[in-house]
Amino acid sequence: MASSLRNTCRKIICIGRNYADHITELKSATPKQPFFFLKPTSSLLLPGQGPVLLPKGVNVHYEVELGLVIGKTLRDLDPEDHKTALDSVSNYLLAIDMTARNVQDEAKKKGLPWSIAKGFDTFCPISELIPKSAIPDPHNAFLRLSVGDEVKQADSTNLMLYRIPRQLADISRVMTLEPGDLVLTGTPKGVGRVKNGDVMRAEIEVDGKRVESIEVAVRDRLEGRYEFKET
Repeated sequence: MASSLRNTCRKIICIGRNYADHITELKSATPKQPFFFLKPTSSLLLPGQGPVLLPKGVNVHYEVELGLVIGKTLRDLDPEDHKTALDSVSNYLLAIDMTARNVQDEAKKKGLPWSIAKGFDTFCPISELIPKSAIPDPHNAFLRLSVGDEVKQADSTNLMLYRIPRQLADISRVMTLEPGDLVLTGTPKGVGRVKNGDVMRAEIEVDGKRVESIEVAVRDRLEGRYEFKET
C-alpha cells in the first residue's frame, strides 16, 4: 500500500529536465548529466487524500511522472550496472509533481534556491504501489494527464533523456538511496496551470492497458499564512 511510504520514505528525489520537449517548453537548457532536486516527504498526498491545495498567489503547474520506490540500499552505483539498478526498485508508482511556477521563476531570476516551489503540503499526489510485474520495462510505459476532459500530457517514458540506471547512479554517488525512498523520473511536455475547482486525472499504461491512475481535485488553500507576492 502507498500509505506505507508515509513511514518509510525519507526523501523524494526528482529528476528535472529529462524529456527534450519539456525542456523546450520551459525554455530551459538541456543538462549534460541528470539534474535532480528534493521534495519533502510532507508534500506526499496519498491516494484518496486530496485535494491538492493552491497557496495564495501561486501559479501551480502539474507534472506527471513515473515514480520508483527504492527497495535496496544504493551507494556509488556503476551507471553501466543496469541489473543492480533495476533490481533495487521494489515497486513503481504514478506521481504528479506539483510546482509553484511563479515562485520558481522568481527564485531562478534571483539565483536563489527554489525548494519552496516544490515543497508545499499536498504537492506530490501519488497512486497506489504498482508491482514491477505490471511494468516489465519502465522505459516502455505511457504517461497521460488530463485536466477536466482535456488531455494535457501524453508521452512514452522511452523519451527519457537519461534512463533509470544513469539516474540512480548519479543520485547514489551524491547521497545514499535507502529503502522506501522515492525517485521521480521526469515529466514529458504539456505541463500547465491548474485552478480552483479543476480535477486532474493521471494514468500510466503498458501496451495500451491502464495499469494505475490518480484522480485528485484542486482547491484554493483558504488557511495558512503563506502568500506569494512578487518582489
